[in-house]
Amino acid sequence: MKILKTLTTSIAALALTAPAAFAEWQPRKPVELIIMAGTGGGADQIARLLQGLIQKNNMSPRPFIPINKPGGSGAEALSYIKGKEGDNHTLLVALNSFYTTPIIQEELDIDVTTFAPIGRMAMDTFLLWVNSEREDITDLDSYVAAVNESGGTWKVGGTGSGQEDSILTAMMEKELGYNVIYIPFPGGGTVAKNLVGNQIDSTVNNPSEQMEFWRAGNTKPLVQFNGTRSAPFEDVPTAKELGVDIEYYMQRSISGPAGMDPEAVAWYQDLFEELFNSQEWQDYCKSDGLTCDEWISGDALSAFHDAQLKRHVELIEAVGADSITSK
Repeated sequence: MKILKTLTTSIAALALTAPAAFAEWQPRKPVELIIMAGTGGGADQIARLLQGLIQKNNMSPRPFIPINKPGGSGAEALSYIKGKEGDNHTLLVALNSFYTTPIIQEELDIDVTTFAPIGRMAMDTFLLWVNSEREDITDLDSYVAAVNESGGTWKVGGTGSGQEDSILTAMMEKELGYNVIYIPFPGGGTVAKNLVGNQIDSTVNNPSEQMEFWRAGNTKPLVQFNGTRSAPFEDVPTAKELGVDIEYYMQRSISGPAGMDPEAVAWYQDLFEELFNSQEWQDYCKSDGLTCDEWISGDALSAFHDAQLKRHVELIEAVGADSITSK
């Protein structure tokens, strides 16, 4: 009887404490971290860094699993997230194809403004890169001269077709008055390797995608497309300094599917805000040229996405949709 009484008391105590213990939502199974690009690129590097930090610091009771879905310039990833409506265990690591792909590929019928706004981790930058073996190219003027002298054979490598790299390439064609051959690849890492191997002549890779080769002396940056010069490229001029009216950034954000439970959204927002403020993430931003000075989430991130969608509609109209989709 004494044992039964003790057992009854313990069950009653558990019943009282259980609701409090399990009140906060947390993942109940592995979380899919969907990447809108191939392996080795900026989005892939960021996703795997974040996954590693979450695991290293025991920040989740269930693992995060990075999954690359680069098909269709991010259409594969966006369609997958659309099909996961109401799923609390799927997240998207987004770049600017988050905006451009639904605009250009209207048949996808994807409204990214319905996705759950988790957090913006960084604003990434673009630079114009050439192989260091091109001793004749030392600045923007000599670059433009080389493109013109190529007789229409200059090859620019970029991630995907009809997305951020091809938009920036089309902007440069319009502003600088030349034409190039655009070669699409599934990820920025592959682009970088092809530049080193001289399969392409130039690229507008993000810093993280070229960092390994830049530090090894294999590639060199000529121009950065920021408003102001940023580390670690303080010696590289901005396009605007050179009289070229181009300023363009890559957003690095996390979103969830539409219909995600508010408790799950809040949990992921807290997790990624903690990651954003961590020394490891801030150190990565400094070393790889990302701007990570402002965390935005929720309504502020939704407003940011709305503004960027509008801007990308304007950019695509300005350079012409055909000039992008043909790239």
